Amino acid sequence: MTLTPSRVTATNTPEPAARDDEPITDIGDFPPGKSWRPWRDIRAWMVVPPVDAAMLALPALWAPEHEKGVLSLALLTVLLLGGGRCYRARLHTSVLDELPWLMARLCTAVAVVAVAKALRHEVDEVVAFLGLSVVCAALFVAGRIVTTTLVVSARRRGWVAHRTLVVGGGPLTAEIVTLLRRHPRYGLAVAGVVGDDPTADTGGVAHLGRVDDLRELIDARGIATVLLVEGDHEDGLLDAIARPGRRSWELLVVPRLHQLHTQVGLADHIGSIPVMRINRPALVGPAWALKRLFDVLVSALALVVLAPLMAIVAVAVRLEGGPGVLFRQERVGRGGALFTCLKFRSMRPATAAESARRWSIAEDHRVGPVGRLLRRFSLDELPQLWNILRGDMTLVGPRPERPYFVELFSAEVPRYVHRHRVRAGLTGFAQVSGLRGDTPIVDRARFDNYYIENWSLWMDFKVIVRTIGEVLGGGGR
Repeated sequence: MTLTPSRVTATNTPEPAARDDEPITDIGDFPPGKSWRPWRDIRAWMVVPPVDAAMLALPALWAPEHEKGVLSLALLTVLLLGGGRCYRARLHTSVLDELPWLMARLCTAVAVVAVAKALRHEVDEVVAFLGLSVVCAALFVAGRIVTTTLVVSARRRGWVAHRTLVVGGGPLTAEIVTLLRRHPRYGLAVAGVVGDDPTADTGGVAHLGRVDDLRELIDARGIATVLLVEGDHEDGLLDAIARPGRRSWELLVVPRLHQLHTQVGLADHIGSIPVMRINRPALVGPAWALKRLFDVLVSALALVVLAPLMAIVAVAVRLEGGPGVLFRQERVGRGGALFTCLKFRSMRPATAAESARRWSIAEDHRVGPVGRLLRRFSLDELPQLWNILRGDMTLVGPRPERPYFVELFSAEVPRYVHRHRVRAGLTGFAQVSGLRGDTPIVDRARFDNYYIENWSLWMDFKVIVRTIGEVLGGGGR
């Protein structure tokens, strides 16, 4: 389909929310261009954390003797709130709804700082700090009331509104579109509806295309939010979500049984309809840079420390199978790029074609005692530390596969190709979950994609610990 900017239906003057008996003014059909003011896309995390930190640190001005403790409290609280995703603005903003979450994290920070003080200072000073922390808490809540009021006011005046695509078509879609257009306090400006039935009820906004067009529409119209309301659109959405690179939009989902109460974390809603915020995988950013730094440091250190062991393995392989200690094979890495994967040779294939297309050699009679020992303790994988150091691979990620099987599995297994959003790994979540050797590809793909979509540095640490346990226990192929 041809994507063309729709006509401008809003003026530069913010309009107040319409009453139920007033005609609905379209607030969302802004084409890419100068008519869309850039501050409309301001996010809560750009404004709220500095205010939180300033209010928490304010008592340091009149209690300089507790300056370090108060500043530490402010920093730790902001970090805990950020780690707990408390700086994501809710659609239905309310200090009372958020207060239990906020106080739980503030109390955790107070406890940590108080314990640190108790280890270094007298009891009287700790008691004085705890009293001061009550003042910090009051100022913190006051600051939250102010920022929440500002957020709601900015939304109602049209100063902040995020372009939104609604995916669906039908009565529920029409109801949500009507609510969003009537109540700008939710901060979502409806740009249009996407669905496979162009005749479905869209609540009076334009039907912009099919779900297959979602990725192009997001880019062409500068979409900040996608709201899935109804319909079976999993494949199109998963394809758009899985795309690496840009992560400039967020996904909201109305539960299928929306009439029932939904409690997932801090609940959110539009009108009386519950809405869940889906965490999209962050495939770039500081955390991934830290992961790469960890890969470089660990692989370089491991190559040095394990050099004597690798030399012994190389000699054993040479004595058992003759020349050609290393086995080189093309594998598919991040983004479908090919790289040469290194391994210690555990057997000698008859032909290059056999090497490229033979699925498993676990029971092959040509695998000698040394080869079986290497495979049992995964020692044949040690040369891949060089692949990690070069940047072809990472310590934890989906295991790399040969091009022939990638083409085969991509045609047969749903979302198999999504594994290639990240670097291939020396070990992976699927492998430590029992999916090694001749195991179902569908299950491996599901585990690999689960890892990518729920990735964290802590998850990598868990996989590494479990891998060490399996290797030491001889749980290889």
